[in-house]
Amino acid sequence: MGNPVMHFEVVGRDAEALQGFYRDAFDWQMRPSGPGYAMAHPDEEGGINGGIGAAMEGSAGHVIFYVAVPDLEAALSKIEGLGGSTVMGPTEVPEGPTIAMFADPEGHVVGLLKADS
Repeated sequence: MGNPVMHFEVVGRDAEALQGFYRDAFDWQMRPSGPGYAMAHPDEEGGINGGIGAAMEGSAGHVIFYVAVPDLEAALSKIEGLGGSTVMGPTEVPEGPTIAMFADPEGHVVGLLKADS
């Protein structure tokens, strides 16, 4: 048995703007969880919760996770409309899923994974 992803975290210079970006891009609920930090709840069976907040002073921040979406092109288009940018368009991984990557408004690179139909 592998080790499943149980949490994700996005931290950066403007916690409020990042929380709004991910809320609007994926319809996630944001629940405040301390100063400059909120728990993100996808509220989908099999989805994981994570945290989005302020980076430690002096740090530019970090992020790592993949988000399953039914249509990679549509998700990238929506993300670009919200101030993000495409880093890698839809790409089939040999013997694996189809993925894409984008950068959020602060430049964090995030993966998208085509959800099974």
